[in-house]
Order: sequence, then structure tokens, then C-alpha cells
Amino acid sequence: MKLPVSTEWVLHCATTLAQLDPGSSASTTQLAQYYDLPAAYLAKQLKALVRAGLLAATTGPRGGFRLARPASEITLLQIVEAVDGAASPYECREIRQQGRGALPPEDCRRTCVLAEKMADAHEAWRSSLAGSTLADVLAALPPSAPSRTRQRLAGTA
Repeated sequence: MKLPVSTEWVLHCATTLAQLDPGSSASTTQLAQYYDLPAAYLAKQLKALVRAGLLAATTGPRGGFRLARPASEITLLQIVEAVDGAASPYECREIRQQGRGALPPEDCRRTCVLAEKMADAHEAWRSSLAGSTLADVLAALPPSAPSRTRQRLAGTA
């Protein structure tokens, strides 16, 4: 399965926002510069996280984005689904019933075993992401990462 590049963007941006001091925010411009991303397209992705209730946005000269809930309550699956949706990437089109190798209908009463395996894999992937929070990601970062992130976002480093 290949996810859009914007998935990486929102995962990193959410992790970055989770490193900020409580009540602090970062603007689209700051995040776009931090990762060298196109601001207009990043803004659309961040707004999807706001619509999903994962980020909060404020407007004005000191506006920006911050986590809408504690990092321990935001899973990686929620972030991914906010921008990519929840649909399985695999769609069985029942080609086992087509062409020269077509199976007879009586042999196709059960769901295709390949469709079952792909659904199992998708569910395992979802379960893994659902079991990982932004707090888990932060815990795996080097101890110096949050202060470095805050300094670089502020432009002081």
C-alpha cells in the first residue's frame, strides 16, 4: 500500500505540534518552512485534522495550529484517516470468476481467500496505528528533540 506524501506531512506536523509548550501553536508558514513544504497544500491537510477534531486552529497574527487533545489521546490511525479516509486499499473485483480460468459460481460462494487475507492485513495495519499515540512517538524521540523543535520553529536556532 502506498499512501500519499501528505500523510507523512501530517504525521510529522502533528508530532511537531505535540512538542510545543502547552497553549502554544505554530502557523502553517512555520510548519511549511520547518519541513520545506508548500504552505498552501499543507494548510489543506492541517484543516482536515481540524475537521477531525485532532487539531485546533486560531486566526490572527498570532494564530496557528495546536493539538486539540492531549497527545496520549491522538492515535496515528486518527491522523492517517483524517487525510486519507478509512477505506481499505484493496478491492476484490472477483476476477476469479472471469476469463478462461473462471471458477464456476458454486466455487465462489465464499469470500475470495485473497480478499480475506488482504482484509486481515489491512485490519492489522489499522490496529497497529490505533495502538500508537502521539505520546508514544514523543517518548521515542531523543530527549533534546522538543526543545530543539521549539527553538527552530521560533527561528531562534
